[in-house]
Amino acid sequence: MEIIVLVGYAAAVIIGVSLGLIGGGGSILTVPVLVYILGIDPVLATAYSLFVVGSTSLVGSFTYMKKQLVDYKTALVFAIPSFIAVFLTRKFIVPALPDPLLVLGGTEITKGLGIMVFFALIMLAASYSMIKGNGGDSSDEESKVQFNIPLIAVEGIVVGLVTGIVGAGGGFLIIPALVLLAKLPMKMAVGTSLLIIAAKSLIGFLGDISNQTIDWKMLLIFTGLSIVGIFIGSSLSKKINEKALKKGFGWFVLIMGIYIIAKELTSM
Repeated sequence: MEIIVLVGYAAAVIIGVSLGLIGGGGSILTVPVLVYILGIDPVLATAYSLFVVGSTSLVGSFTYMKKQLVDYKTALVFAIPSFIAVFLTRKFIVPALPDPLLVLGGTEITKGLGIMVFFALIMLAASYSMIKGNGGDSSDEESKVQFNIPLIAVEGIVVGLVTGIVGAGGGFLIIPALVLLAKLPMKMAVGTSLLIIAAKSLIGFLGDISNQTIDWKMLLIFTGLSIVGIFIGSSLSKKINEKALKKGFGWFVLIMGIYIIAKELTSM
């Protein structure tokens, strides 16, 4: 096995560890690892990311389910429009994107380049959310759950579109929405978001199966290592300051986002 493949698999464990430590955010690194370390085409990498993110988030959500920190009603209201959006995006919109996307002054903007730049912009937004904090009060476990169904549904559609295009879970969009619109306590928002991310990511991946040739061996190994990382991260989370870790990880994601934009634009 090549050294670069081993590095990619080691990164899969790190992604899982970060997900277990901070409850989200680690999945934002899946596409860059697949593209820049394992050399996978950006469009296919977003499909693989959906499977990895969906599977790891599903495992992560079980812990919250056991603690009764998942609000199933809110998850349903958010998830149904999100399911539809992500499935349609992966099934029809992404395959329909032209390649190249456009030509500027003789320079071709390929589909892969466009997806990676858009993904990097999502990384910048995610880093801002992690550095600033989600604005929820994790100690407010008894607050009454409220609903703004139209806004929650619209947010579900937006997150579904983003997930469908870039293959990221969108937890940095979902958690603030659940806290602000559904008035969920932070811990319940995290647990609910993991379930939503798992379901919509795996449904989005189903929309890809007929459009992509899947390397199941590599994908299952990568996913399995990420799941192992979740358990490692969960055990370490009791010993590490979560807020400081999330802020530090946010700065790392910010640097990665800037790097991807610079790399893609200079390669044009």
